Amino acid sequence: MLAAVTITRLEKAASDNGFDLWFSPDGNWLNFGSTQTSLQIWLTSLGEASFLVALSRANVLDALAALGLPCTGQLPKGAVGARTVGEIQALHRLLRRAFQLARTLPDELLHIFERETAHLPRSTEAERLAVQRVGQDIFRRGLLEYWDGRCAITGLPLPELLRASHIKPWADCETDAERLDVFNGFLLAPHLDVLLDSGFISVAPDGVVLLSHALPADARVILGLELPLRVRGLHQSHEHYLQWHRTRVFRNASTP
Repeated sequence: MLAAVTITRLEKAASDNGFDLWFSPDGNWLNFGSTQTSLQIWLTSLGEASFLVALSRANVLDALAALGLPCTGQLPKGAVGARTVGEIQALHRLLRRAFQLARTLPDELLHIFERETAHLPRSTEAERLAVQRVGQDIFRRGLLEYWDGRCAITGLPLPELLRASHIKPWADCETDAERLDVFNGFLLAPHLDVLLDSGFISVAPDGVVLLSHALPADARVILGLELPLRVRGLHQSHEHYLQWHRTRVFRNASTP
């Protein structure tokens, strides 16, 4: 039986991180949902130094691999897996990240786009451009969420300066699903956005930033590329688009 103070801490952790719906508990598991995402979570504790989080979506659970440890044992009904953390601050970080991922994976941005543009005409070029602007704005919001408002390479935490950079450009995508796929983009500082778009840089499967031979040495120094760079938090689902970029856009491969 959870102590009253533990229940209060778990309820606060859930509500502080976007899970504003309370459902009936499952034994010692407290059950929460959100008005902003379909993800459900279950929280419990094995003591002051062990908090367990069960989740209803496998794609979110998979993307949380870097946070907490896998949890074995009996799970509440509806959960696909769980992770455990050792302190309340880590619990808040995990729940915040789960909320961010749930709002972008796997095709949440596409669903938002379809809802927001269902009433918009597409007969003229101007009308189609207006629809495209809506999509690009949704894509940017999704990348801000997924990358937690930080440049995927430098960690620059100034959203006003960051660009929503498609790996496979909007015009080259065959479907809206590709255009709005959060894994088809990085949130980047402006100079890195231009470098990726123009093919002067790309990204290897392990996240290492690749530099083109076409980029002069002095330009590398000026742009701060003389030291090895890496995409932080690269997911295997990015590779589909990165492979396209390395083949079709990147101006010859050369590791930093």
